[in-house]
Amino acid sequence: MKLPPGPRGWPIVGSFREFLGDQTGFLLRTARAFGDIASFRLGPERVVFINHPDLIKDVLVTRQWCFKKGRGLERARRLLGDGLLTSEGEFHLRQRRLAQPAFHRERIAAYARTMVEYTARAGERWRDGSVVDVAEELGSVTMAIVGKTLFDHDVTEEVPEVGAALTLFLDLFWFSTLPFSELLERLPLPSARRFQAARRRLDEIIYGIIHERRRSGRDHGDLLGMLMAAQDEGARVSDEQLRDEVLTIFLAGHETTAIALTWTLYLLSQHPEIERRVHQEVDGVLGSRPATMQDLQGLDYLRMVVAEAIRLFPLAWLIARRALVELELGGYRVPARSLVFASQYVTHRDPRFFADPETFDPERWTPEAEAARPKFSYFPFGGGSRQCVGEAFAWMEAVLVLATTARRWRFELVPGHPVGVKPSITLRPRYGMRMIVRRRGAA
Repeated sequence: MKLPPGPRGWPIVGSFREFLGDQTGFLLRTARAFGDIASFRLGPERVVFINHPDLIKDVLVTRQWCFKKGRGLERARRLLGDGLLTSEGEFHLRQRRLAQPAFHRERIAAYARTMVEYTARAGERWRDGSVVDVAEELGSVTMAIVGKTLFDHDVTEEVPEVGAALTLFLDLFWFSTLPFSELLERLPLPSARRFQAARRRLDEIIYGIIHERRRSGRDHGDLLGMLMAAQDEGARVSDEQLRDEVLTIFLAGHETTAIALTWTLYLLSQHPEIERRVHQEVDGVLGSRPATMQDLQGLDYLRMVVAEAIRLFPLAWLIARRALVELELGGYRVPARSLVFASQYVTHRDPRFFADPETFDPERWTPEAEAARPKFSYFPFGGGSRQCVGEAFAWMEAVLVLATTARRWRFELVPGHPVGVKPSITLRPRYGMRMIVRRRGAA
């Protein structure tokens, strides 16, 4: 069998320069030029890029045991250790089983009040006509929510420091995934020193939470309490394991939802008719009272808006797996040790599954339209045994935070503010998202 076709690239570096200059654009162009499966080199790495739901399902579900995590998350272990995001094999399955009870429907229902309360508290700081960076504001809200709901710890005072450290990690994350990063990391670069300082400070904060909980001996019924009470193969879960899980959920639990909410507010600001319909639904369901868990059933259109926003700007934009053995995909050869890429950003824009794919259209998410598409044409939370354990938590948080915000406020993009994506683990707004806060007259 032959390798899939693809961009030829340059000697030694392959397509590294083109990919580094415009990662999402390069993958979009490659999919359009070569179809469902393509191949290219990034320096010494051979990449096989798949862009069809059947192939994506094959890698993430049917033959998931033929792969392990790709290069980016291999390198992310430097910060996150062996948390749910980076661990592999049987250890990952054990950790997932320990964490899953904290995300059962009955338990996350109890988190709704905290989500609404922390969002409303943020809104009290806003003033009509003021300018805020929505990405920063929502990042603070979701970080506080994660800290309180999953670890019963109010991190409000630590949000600026923790947020700055996590932002630094995400800004440097792309660097750690590059083919030559191992060599560059040995140099005494300022970025490497800042990364190590950020890691040390995060460890101080996280271990402080763990040690305080150990001293108190009280089970708060949260994720941290469940992990501390668990027995992993007959032994107490170590502080190091707890640190890895806490830090992973801090990062994944606040960053992904904050970015999804940021892009949603941006898209609503560009589509006033859709924004009006959201406000009508929120007013009809909530009136003047705070949102509750029971209101989720009545906020169908708002959920469709969120689903469409994370189609265009997915929570994670790229999944990478390393092939453990040589195998066949789509009639082509995938060499052992090669990287297999699947991109939510690209597949979610495939006109075979989403007509006029660059258009923001929440009507794509009626039950009938959703049922007519193949499952892995849309996979914002991954798939298989590594599908995000906090998916239900994220959906509930996104809808409740948006409903609470929309009840009193609307947002306008600052005129002339540039909008672009900055691919890292998530698709951050490259220039932040500076918006004008407007108080709704009907609220």
